Amino acid sequence: MATTTIRIDIATLPDDLDRSRPTVVAEAIEAALRESGIKADCSDLFLHIKIDLPTAQLAAASAVLVDLQLI
Repeated sequence: MATTTIRIDIATLPDDLDRSRPTVVAEAIEAALRESGIKADCSDLFLHIKIDLPTAQLAAASAVLVDLQLI
């Protein structure tokens, strides 16, 4: 299975998300993707949030991330 990685710079997160707690933000993103039926692994890595997901679900994941105002 092909995997895609999306990285989101923590500094670009919307103001309603707590940038000082990137682990909590990553967990919230992972939960939102899971609720939409997308199996993703989200984690915080230094200055960005890393999202690994099946490439086949990239379009659906992108729609969720747009709804969350992350991209």
